[in-house]
Amino acid sequence: MKLFKKVGIVGTGLIGGSIALAIRKKRLAGEVVGISRRRKSIRDAKSRGAIDRGSQDLKIIRGCDAVILATPVETIIKMAPAISKLVSRDCLVTDVGSTKVEIVKVFSKIFPNFIGSHPLAGSEKTGILQAHVDLFKNSLCILTPTEATSTAALKITKVLWQRLGAQTVLLTPKSHDRILSFVSHLPHVAAFALMGVLPKDYLRFASSGLKDMTRIARSDGELWVQIFLSNPKNLVKAIESLDAQLSQIKGALRRKDKKLLKGILERARTKRRILEENSKSQIPNSK
Repeated sequence: MKLFKKVGIVGTGLIGGSIALAIRKKRLAGEVVGISRRRKSIRDAKSRGAIDRGSQDLKIIRGCDAVILATPVETIIKMAPAISKLVSRDCLVTDVGSTKVEIVKVFSKIFPNFIGSHPLAGSEKTGILQAHVDLFKNSLCILTPTEATSTAALKITKVLWQRLGAQTVLLTPKSHDRILSFVSHLPHVAAFALMGVLPKDYLRFASSGLKDMTRIARSDGELWVQIFLSNPKNLVKAIESLDAQLSQIKGALRRKDKKLLKGILERARTKRRILEENSKSQIPNSK
């Protein structure tokens, strides 16, 4: 069953391209158009069957009844005025940005049918060639409505993500940014920092543990700079918490405090077990 007549995907990379592929495969829209800065990305998106038409010009979104923004956070915010001149007030507008407070603040004032989204799916790899139709299958998508959010917009956005394979949960924009600073942004900081302190001539001795822990250090630097700078206060607090834990470990090592060190490691092990159990269990339904 079609949800939309025409969907515009702004940013046809990994996330945007995967959304487009899934919308077309599931026939959720009569037409899917894509916007990218690069002609090659548009050609690749068309050749992969992700979009019906593509352009480097935002004007292609005219007539859309849904627009999904899948670009870095800073770019999403900058595009708001231009998009508002091209779509009707009835158009559903959502984004997939990794932080929400600033995006929601800007977009909710301009678009009556805006709701923030953040699908918790992806990869350190980038680009339309890495996109795949089942990226969101059995994943979680956070929606960040406000008191001003249209009930109809929230309902259809839920349905969209559920049709793409994700289950949805609702958080306030502030709660989203606080939680994600710990579970998403801090791990990237840690991976980047760890790779930053490793001497190059040590790397050939690295085993799977280091490779597993730092996989996300291959992520796009410009993208993550924008994410970090759009959530600085929360991320600084998360880093301070990590600093405090490292200081505890450092102190235990200096004092050769076996009991304290074992307690820290056992608590971490228990939480990791909980994380594994949560990933195996059913994702909670939205309220």
